[in-house]
Amino acid sequence: MTMAELEERVKKLSLRSTTAKMNLHDLAEELPTDWQKIPEVAAATFQVFADLDAARKELKRAKQAAE
Repeated sequence: MTMAELEERVKKLSLRSTTAKMNLHDLAEELPTDWQKIPEVAAATFQVFADLDAARKELKRAKQAAE
């Protein structure tokens, strides 16, 4: 993957993480309504942040290797 592709991936995941965070926040504010969705929304949020963390680490390694 090129540096530009990695940067674009991080950017897209960052946007997705913001959306996931807001979805989790909105769900929490509406409790106890839709409490059954907690595992699903939390898992989706966890996954996008895990993907973002991995992509950031990969980008950092790529930048260090390019130096």
